[in-house]
Amino acid sequence: MGKLVRFGVSLEASLLKKFDPFIATQGYASRSEAIRDLIRERLVAEEWKTGTTPAMGVLSLVYSHEVRELAKKLTDIQHRHLGIILSTTHIHMDEHNCLEVVILKGSARKIQEVAGFLLSAKGVKHGKLITTTTGSHLE
Repeated sequence: MGKLVRFGVSLEASLLKKFDPFIATQGYASRSEAIRDLIRERLVAEEWKTGTTPAMGVLSLVYSHEVRELAKKLTDIQHRHLGIILSTTHIHMDEHNCLEVVILKGSARKIQEVAGFLLSAKGVKHGKLITTTTGSHLE
C-alpha cells in the first residue's frame, strides 16, 4: 500500500447517521476503510467501462430445464466462445429449475456480448452479470 494521505470529507448529518450503521453491519472497523472500498468499487466499475484492462465476469442464469432445446442452446453458445468462458457450473435448484454459473474472462465488450447471447436465450427466466477487473492499478 502506498503512502496514506489524510483529507476531510463533509457530509450531511443525516447521511452519516445512515452510513455508520451500514458500515458496522458490513464489518468495517472504520469509516476510512469503508470509504476506500467505495472508491475502489467505483474506479473498478469505470475501468470496466473503458475496456482497457483484462476483465472478468460472473454470469448467473436461472432457467427451466423443461424448455425444449434450451440446455443445448446454452451449451452451443458456450462452445462457440471457448476463449472467453473459463468455467461453468450447473446446479439443479428443484425438479424444474436449474442455475448455471458461467465465469468469463476477456475484454469487457466481449464479456458483455457473450453474456447477452446467454441471457437473451428464449427460456432463460433470470440472469445477472457481475463484472470486475483485477484493480491492480489501484494499489
